[in-house]
Amino acid sequence: SVPRCYLNKQLATVRVLKGDPAELSCTVSKDNVTGTWFKDGLKLTSMDGVIFEKKGLVHKLIINKAEDIHAGKYRFEGGDVKTEASIFIEDPPQVDKVLLKNLTSVPMVAKAGAGVKLRIPFEGRGPIRATWLKDRMELGDDSRIRVDKTDTCTMLSISSCDRRDCGDYKVRLKNDSGILEINLKLMVIDKPQPPAGPIKIVESSANNIMIQWKPPKDDGGKPVQRYLVERQQVGRNDWETLGETPRSCTSFTMSKVEEEMSYYFRVRAMNAEGVSDALESGEVKAAGKASPGAPDPPEIISASRDTITISWKAPRKTGTSQIMGYIVQKRKKGTVTWLPVTNVPVKDKKLKVTSLKKGVLYEFRVAAVNAAGTGQPSDPSEPAFAQDPTKSPGQVQDLKVSSSDSTSVTLTWNKPEVQDGNDVKGYEVEMRPCNSLSWTKCFTLPAESTSCRVQGLQAKEKLFLRVRALSDSGPGEASELEACAGAAAPVVSPRLLIDDTVKSFLVIKAGNPIRVKIPFEGSPELVVTWLKDGLPLPSRAAVSTEDGSTQLLLRAAEFSDSGTYTVELGNGLGKRETFSFQVQITDIPQPPGAIRLEENVPNTVTVTWDPSASEQWEKNLYYTVLKRESQKGLWHVLGDLIYNNKFTFTRVVPGRDYYFRVVAKNDLGVSDPSETVQPWRICKTKAEFRVKAPKYRGVNQNQPPRFLVPLKPHVVVMGSECHMSCAVGGHPPPKITWYKDSRDLSRDPNYVCTNDFGVCSLVVLGVTKQDEGEYMVEASNEVGRAFSKAFLAIKGNS
Repeated sequence: SVPRCYLNKQLATVRVLKGDPAELSCTVSKDNVTGTWFKDGLKLTSMDGVIFEKKGLVHKLIINKAEDIHAGKYRFEGGDVKTEASIFIEDPPQVDKVLLKNLTSVPMVAKAGAGVKLRIPFEGRGPIRATWLKDRMELGDDSRIRVDKTDTCTMLSISSCDRRDCGDYKVRLKNDSGILEINLKLMVIDKPQPPAGPIKIVESSANNIMIQWKPPKDDGGKPVQRYLVERQQVGRNDWETLGETPRSCTSFTMSKVEEEMSYYFRVRAMNAEGVSDALESGEVKAAGKASPGAPDPPEIISASRDTITISWKAPRKTGTSQIMGYIVQKRKKGTVTWLPVTNVPVKDKKLKVTSLKKGVLYEFRVAAVNAAGTGQPSDPSEPAFAQDPTKSPGQVQDLKVSSSDSTSVTLTWNKPEVQDGNDVKGYEVEMRPCNSLSWTKCFTLPAESTSCRVQGLQAKEKLFLRVRALSDSGPGEASELEACAGAAAPVVSPRLLIDDTVKSFLVIKAGNPIRVKIPFEGSPELVVTWLKDGLPLPSRAAVSTEDGSTQLLLRAAEFSDSGTYTVELGNGLGKRETFSFQVQITDIPQPPGAIRLEENVPNTVTVTWDPSASEQWEKNLYYTVLKRESQKGLWHVLGDLIYNNKFTFTRVVPGRDYYFRVVAKNDLGVSDPSETVQPWRICKTKAEFRVKAPKYRGVNQNQPPRFLVPLKPHVVVMGSECHMSCAVGGHPPPKITWYKDSRDLSRDPNYVCTNDFGVCSLVVLGVTKQDEGEYMVEASNEVGRAFSKAFLAIKGNS
């Protein structure tokens, strides 16, 4: 018997990009096997771009450049061998590499008001779906933006761009073979917004007025070059140009003002594209002249046998003009008369008083001088002797912390090395927290020994300590600890201090900051971790933790910031506490899309509109439909709290013009309206017609009443009309009676009841709050009765 031929390696399915080479190969056990190739069941003898190759036991089918025609199922047969595999040609969307580099490397820049067209040709197996996105939201056609697509390109057109169109754009091309995403950036440049207000009055005196403002929130995409400042005197119509300031300066001082005259000021920002609208101030009045207030008492700086040096600070109230100097006076302690020290005001705030008598006790006072005159004098200084100073004791030595516990620190030190004959009478001990510059005494009386215990500290409190020696000649120089001394802290379980100021659900308007501050306690040192939806915070988020509190800050909220935020507190000993809260980002809705009107039922109009783009992120969005009957008439609400994109108006009067408006609403406010431009009219019909009721024939056709269309609940605006209707069947024709809260409405003139061949209507004229309640219609004939009920709710005027 002849040995059989076997497959040592069978064909394997291949996926290849269009234009790339492809290869199928198999290995048989005999060298003398002549193979045959098949594609999709048909024998291959020759094919464009395909080579058949045999090398020893290996049989190959080689495609130099794969095209769509090469896709299919291939089979190799030879002797006793048969094996199959498929070739799939992948042809994902592609864009020219040079064009792609130009689009992605440099932002596109356009001027406000100009049209923008972004055209991107592409290749790939169809159908290719093209989607344009801006800031992660899909773009659709509206009054300014249009997205077009053909089989070979896609184009975004913006008819009149503005600063809102700045941002990151993404083009997503997708087919069965893959996805190509192209990131683009559009920059729209414009004149700047007005400077940010309000205008702040920094100084208003009899001689000048200084104003201050903030840079515009949006510089129009071009740096602000300078600011233009103008003023207008109250009661006049003309504006006077005062001058300009460079972009780095957001303040301006006017020196030419009249006392007690009132002015308005306005500031404009200028960049390369133009001048912004003006930021205007309220009325600003120039002050009249006033003298300065009293300074604080002077301080004694030093003394000698015939001189005393004093210093002082400017008064808190400087009056309406600049301080020109100070009058300095002296007197002997115990006397009443103040004597001048100098003949002219002293411009400096420090003076060495000379020609004093040795051993005499002196007091001093100062008064400020401005254009309005001399102000109130200060209180007297501390009394000081005119005498040479005695030398104070030296520094204490070897100050250190000898021990500490959870509430106290014990200090020890040695006496000063050089005392110069001055006996140390005691020691003054002071302390201050690490975050303060103010020293406080630890003890009322000086310490007598060279050690002391500072008590009453908080756990883990850190502070600076200093000690100085005291003698008859005064205190010596202080010796201060070089490092913070702290009491050891006990272990306290971490705890987040959640109170009414920390909300579990926050609704933030887009663009506003998200700021959440949570206090906590615990020890030893705590580790604070913030998460969003269980993941680390985005890079824009800033977290600060200090002084027993942690704060999350996002300066400008985006819709992607909605989610669950969690703060986790741990002390490194396995003890943890967490708190989570929800954040919902929202904004005033964008306007609805285009409005369409249709007369599906005679004498009615069905209003439909494209949804507001805000439906993608706003759960509580609804619509209000309004109408007016002339081009300049008042708008009246037809329907409110509409959660779809359709409304039918049934009380259309033939021959009358109607205009319709739709607005989107949410908790933050109302969108801009979408309106019809052309009036809607139903022509009057002159032809009269009558509907003749059919005669019922047959034997015993009696049927009890039944409601073919029951009553439905209604919500209407106070002051409007309400139409309630239903459809009733039965034979003989039923008698119809309307009730409100069990009261018969047949003879009430405020209600109009009609029955047109089984279609029963109740019209409530001029709805008031008293019309709210349950309405019932009763249908009865000699065979039986039927009832239908519905509730009417009244809504206040919008």
